[in-house]
Amino acid sequence: MTATLLDGKALAKQIRSELADEVVAFRQDGGPQPVLAAVLVGNDPASEVYVRYKRRDCEQVGIESQLHRLPETASEDELLALIASLNEDPHVHGILVQLPVPAQIRTECILEAVRPDKDVDAFHPENVGRLLQGRPRFLPCTPHAVQQLLLRHDIPIAGAQVVIVGRSDIVGKPLAGMLMQRDAAANATVTVCHSRTRDLAAITRRADIVVVAIGQPKFLTADMVQPGATVIDVGINRTEDGLVGDVDTEAVAEVAGRITPVPGGVGPLTRTMLLFNTLAAAKALTKEQAHE
Repeated sequence: MTATLLDGKALAKQIRSELADEVVAFRQDGGPQPVLAAVLVGNDPASEVYVRYKRRDCEQVGIESQLHRLPETASEDELLALIASLNEDPHVHGILVQLPVPAQIRTECILEAVRPDKDVDAFHPENVGRLLQGRPRFLPCTPHAVQQLLLRHDIPIAGAQVVIVGRSDIVGKPLAGMLMQRDAAANATVTVCHSRTRDLAAITRRADIVVVAIGQPKFLTADMVQPGATVIDVGINRTEDGLVGDVDTEAVAEVAGRITPVPGGVGPLTRTMLLFNTLAAAKALTKEQAHE
C-alpha cells in the first residue's frame, strides 16, 4: 500500500477532546449541560449499535444522552407525538430520529416534524435550504465529516476537481452543496455522478478528490482513480469477508495519494459531528431563551 491512510478514528478522538473542553467552557459561562434526545423505533440491530456508540460518545464530551424507544408496531402518530413533546422540552437541545423507521411510518413526515433548530442531523427541509444558500444552521454529519478529514489533513479543496459518486440526500447532495460554496473550506469544482452517469471512470480519473457513497462493495477500482488523488470512502457494506467500503481499498491504495480505511475512516467522524451540532444547538437555544 502506497497511499497515506486518513485515520478518521484518531481525528474523531482529537475533535471529541476539543468539544469536551468547549462543553466545560460553555457550562462555566452559565450554560446548561447540552442534551441530545435519540429516538429509536423498533429493534433494528445496526441502529441499536449505532445509538449505543452515540450515547458513549456523548458521555465522553459531557453531553447528556436520552434514549426514547418505541416498539416496531408504533404508529406514525405515536412517533409524531413523541417528537412534538421533545420539540417543546426546553431542556432538550438536539433531536435525532434514528433511521430507518418501520414501513408504516413516512420518513419525510418525521424529518419535517423535528424543529429545525433542534434538527442536529440537518435533514429538515429548512436546514437543507439554508445549507444550499450558504448560511447553514447545522452541517449534515457525514458531509461535515468528509470536509473535516480534508481540512485537517491540509488537503486543498479550493479549486480542486471533486467527484462525488452517489446522489443521496444524506451524503452526495449536501456534500456537493457544501464544497461548491464561496467559503475557505470549499470553493471546489464539483461533479456529482450516479447510476445513469455515462463513462463514469473517465470522470473519476479527472478528480483530485473522489468521494464514494454509492452503497456497493468495492465499487471504485484502481483504474478509476488518477495517480495521487485523494479517495474518501463513505460506504460500509457487510459481506462474507467482513466489513468493506465502496472502494477496493487494497488496489486503489496503490494508485491514490491518500485514502480512508473502512472501518475507521468517515464513520467515527460522522458521530463526532453530531456532538458538534448538539453543542451548537445548545448554545443557540440558550442564547435565544436568554433574550425571551
